[in-house]
Amino acid sequence: MTQKAMLCPRCRQLIGSEEATCSWCGAKRSSAWWRPTAWTRGGVDGAWLVKAIITVNIVVYAFSILLSMGRGNAAGPLAILSPDQTILRLLGATGAVPIDRGWYWTLLTANYLHGGILHLIFNLMALRQIAPWVNQEYGPSRMFTIYTLGGVFSYLISYLAGIGFTIGASGAICSLIGALLYYGRSRGGVYGTMVFREVSGWVFSLALFGFIMPGINNWAHGGGIVGGVILGKILGYEERNKENAFHRLVALACAAVTVGMFAWTAYVVVINLRMGY
Repeated sequence: MTQKAMLCPRCRQLIGSEEATCSWCGAKRSSAWWRPTAWTRGGVDGAWLVKAIITVNIVVYAFSILLSMGRGNAAGPLAILSPDQTILRLLGATGAVPIDRGWYWTLLTANYLHGGILHLIFNLMALRQIAPWVNQEYGPSRMFTIYTLGGVFSYLISYLAGIGFTIGASGAICSLIGALLYYGRSRGGVYGTMVFREVSGWVFSLALFGFIMPGINNWAHGGGIVGGVILGKILGYEERNKENAFHRLVALACAAVTVGMFAWTAYVVVINLRMGY
């Protein structure tokens, strides 16, 4: 994959896409200066955080497949890699039906559910490309907050639009795209303009793909982008507002709520499976 123009984290000067080292301070792309900033001083860095989000998505998907075994999935070459619909609902699929039932936590848990192996792979490929860029410009705490709250906002919009059932990390990923859109427009200059143009291309591709392919939740995609723009503006980015204790506290709260919602979901699954749901 080709390298993109970026700011040098050491001196904050613009580095061209063809430059292996910063022409201003000499830092190499492969050196420690190019690694994502730490979530806390001496703590978890953004690269680890991105890997953790990806890992959780994979683990939840694997768990959904395990619970679906023997439940008569639809026929087809990838059927064994597609979770049972009942299991997905128990694990926290969101939409008008579960939310009207009072399952409000599904606005969060649905962001970690996927309907098949291709669904998972495409979303994680996009996440692996976009999340490190957001981490670079916003810091790991704000990146995780945007991913979490932006995903919730995307599914809230989807619910208001009347979508019955929906799952996937794409709403949360679109919130990261929205944050980059805001960053590019707000920062301006050569680098900001480049960011805005590149991310605008992603938005156009998402819209085109959403209208061509059936079953795409365009409401969640659009809601995620809008939510990301709003959160990017509220939280600010590194160049104008360095990551601080408040940002880390909000990110930790998001992590705690996510763990709590999955613990509650596990309880719901156990109770319903015992009842033969």
